[in-house]
Amino acid sequence: SGIVEHGKGGRIFVPIHTLGTLLGTPNNASVFYVRWDSPKNQKAIDQEIHATKGLENYETQSMADYIGMMTPEHFPGFNIALRVVIAIAVIVGFLVIFQSMYTAVLERTRGIGILKSLGASKSYIVNLVLREAGLVAVTGIIVGMLCTWGIRWFMSLRFPTLPFLMTDAWLGYGAAIALVGSVLGALYPAWKAARKDPIDALAYE
Repeated sequence: SGIVEHGKGGRIFVPIHTLGTLLGTPNNASVFYVRWDSPKNQKAIDQEIHATKGLENYETQSMADYIGMMTPEHFPGFNIALRVVIAIAVIVGFLVIFQSMYTAVLERTRGIGILKSLGASKSYIVNLVLREAGLVAVTGIIVGMLCTWGIRWFMSLRFPTLPFLMTDAWLGYGAAIALVGSVLGALYPAWKAARKDPIDALAYE
C-alpha cells in the first residue's frame, strides 16, 4: 500500500505476492530500483551489484537509458500512427495556407493589377506571393517552437515524472513540413494572381 501525490505519475500498489503471481514469478521480486547520490557513481554501483553473489548476471540499467528506450522505434505500429498524424497535419496546413493566400489574392486584385500595369512580370507576382507565404510560415515556425518550449517547461513542473522529449531532429522535421506546406499551399494562388489581366484587375471592385 502507499500514497502518491496526484499528477506525479501513475502508480498501482498491490501485495508483492499478487504482483509476482501476475508476472509468473510468485514470491520473487523482478525489479529493484536503486537511488544513487550522483550519476558519476553509476559505474561503481553496477560493479558492486555484479560483485554480489547471485547477481553476477543481473541486468542493470539507468533511468536515462530506460527513458531513452521510449522511442517510436521500440513500439510496433507507433511509426505508422505517427506518419498518419503527420500526413493529416500536412494536409490541414496545406488547406489553411491555400485558403489564406487565395483570400489574400482576391482582396488584392486591384493592387496586383496596378503592379502588372506598371510592368511587373508573372514571375515577379508569383515570387511576391510565395515570399509572403514563406514569411508567414517562418513566423509560425518561430511562434510554434516558442510555444512548444513553454509547454515543455510547464509539463516538467506540473508532471516531473513524465518525460517530454524534444529533439533537434523533430524540430527540423516540423520546420521543413511547415515550409513545404506553405509553399505548396501558395502555388496555385500565386499562379492565379500572375494570370490576372491588368485591365480586369483594375476594374475589379
